[in-house]
Amino acid sequence: MEENFLVTNREDGWRLDKFVVEKVPDWISRTYVQKAIKQGQIIVNGELKKPSYKVKNGEVVSIEVPDKPPTIEVLPENIPLNIIYEDKDIIVINKPPSMIVHPVANKVSGTLVNAILYHCKDLQGIGGEIRPGIVHRLDKDTSGAIVVAKNDRAHQSLSAQFKDRKTKKTYIALVKGILKKKQGEINQPLARHPQIRIKMAVVPGGKESITVYKIIKEFGDKASLAWIHLKTGRTHQIRVHFKYIGHPLFGDEVYGKAYEDYKYGIKRQMLHALKLGLFHPRTGEWMEFVAPLPEDFKKAIVNIEKL
Repeated sequence: MEENFLVTNREDGWRLDKFVVEKVPDWISRTYVQKAIKQGQIIVNGELKKPSYKVKNGEVVSIEVPDKPPTIEVLPENIPLNIIYEDKDIIVINKPPSMIVHPVANKVSGTLVNAILYHCKDLQGIGGEIRPGIVHRLDKDTSGAIVVAKNDRAHQSLSAQFKDRKTKKTYIALVKGILKKKQGEINQPLARHPQIRIKMAVVPGGKESITVYKIIKEFGDKASLAWIHLKTGRTHQIRVHFKYIGHPLFGDEVYGKAYEDYKYGIKRQMLHALKLGLFHPRTGEWMEFVAPLPEDFKKAIVNIEKL
């Protein structure tokens, strides 16, 4: 439903996204508003503007207000967790492959959030009902270190650290073939694939995306084990960047040819979040957490060496 709002003298000079957030229902987030502006669902005097545009007294802002989505009830579940570290502010978990981080409309059980709600009896109501304490994410089939905030103070601190790129994320990936450059930087902008919206792609004008890598082991001419440091944290960044340079990850069903890898017993993309560094939200101490490789990743390496 479209609604029109007149900018008054009180709001003169406000950012467009701030103006809209004040007018729409509370359940609509600022992030959603910013996306809606960029997609042309929010216009000023019939014209497209940026979220940072400063509205002027007398202008009319037209907003396509979406219907409120149905409430998803997320229940605690007694799901075992591989806990690397925990205190009253944060919990760091070695997430297994095949587990999604937070519930979605068609998957409201078996997620990391369900497990966290059961395990953390002292978890405060933060970050929204669907994603309590979640400040970053890993793809369903990416294993490894993920941190969850247990209170508002920790949530705000960690969210700011991830946004300002103050955290340090190190991954291990098993990629196809042998790279000519044994270490380097992949600096290519990423955005939604122009035709296939569920995929990401290297797109001119997309968001800055920088992946630093170093090859630490090679397996004949079949595979390379890469140590990877992310300077940015875009959706599917590692998977898309290595696909772009011609060395997709083993087991990647979206960006590679996963069916070729079944012979190695590989059933998911071979990507593991090995280490996570951050400043503790209460003490300010720099901390690093290491998540050991899961068994399926180890077996994949053994099978590649054998075959």
